[in-house]
Amino acid sequence: MPPTPPTDAPRLLTDLAALRGQVAAWHVAGETVVLVPTMGALHRGHLAVVEHARTIGRRAVVSIFVNPTQFGPSEDFSRYPRDVAADIALLAQAGADAAWTPEAAAMYPPGFSTRIEVAGLTDGLCGAFRPGHFSGVATVVTKLLAQVRPDVALFGEKDFQQLRVIQQAVADLDLAVEIRGVPTIREADGLALSSRNRYLTPQERSVAPRLHAVLNDIARALRDGAAAAGPLSAGITALEAAGFAVQYLAVCDAHTLAPVAQVAGPARVLAAVYLGATRLIDNVAV
Repeated sequence: MPPTPPTDAPRLLTDLAALRGQVAAWHVAGETVVLVPTMGALHRGHLAVVEHARTIGRRAVVSIFVNPTQFGPSEDFSRYPRDVAADIALLAQAGADAAWTPEAAAMYPPGFSTRIEVAGLTDGLCGAFRPGHFSGVATVVTKLLAQVRPDVALFGEKDFQQLRVIQQAVADLDLAVEIRGVPTIREADGLALSSRNRYLTPQERSVAPRLHAVLNDIARALRDGAAAAGPLSAGITALEAAGFAVQYLAVCDAHTLAPVAQVAGPARVLAAVYLGATRLIDNVAV
């Protein structure tokens, strides 16, 4: 049975020594520590991951850090929503034990000069349109894992490429942590929960679920034996007709993320689109 969630707010940790002292004490007590990395602006999807963390470990630590190194020059770093007080209140409801909220100056002090690069997995999909993004992600996640030293870390499958990049980095660097993916949490109409959904206008929000519907249509055709080209072409046409600007729509091997013409094993249908000024990503399994 999962532990009963604590009734008080999670312990707010901003000092690395205090963080490590707390995690060490939990480990000495024989408790499993699960990390849920976030950039804040928490929503029901994040809270579901925290609740899942408490079913597999005694202690759940949530990091909140808007990582500047994974944003491009023209992306939304400056306007990315930030409200740590509201996030902490939500984490109390979800049963988090601690929140790790480092400052940028502590994460990237003067003289910081190390970057983690994961080749291959980052060449296509979002990596082709966001130069340096996954290097920033891999670097900050590696730091978070080194800081928190969890037994398990959880990442949502909505950003499937990110999940695979982190799994590869952890395997390559022999890091002593298990990386697990958590299925995407959706609204009732299928829209994947995202902090950026708040950017959508009411009219755009009414259109947004069409993305998931199109991905499901493609996956269904692939499961029925269709080659990828036809369903992808039809999917692009359907998305553009609904008002999306398609950045990419692809069928990829679920492990290597290499494009596949005919599905013969585990695969994913992945997309990145713009709806107005808002970039949305989603994927479904085949």
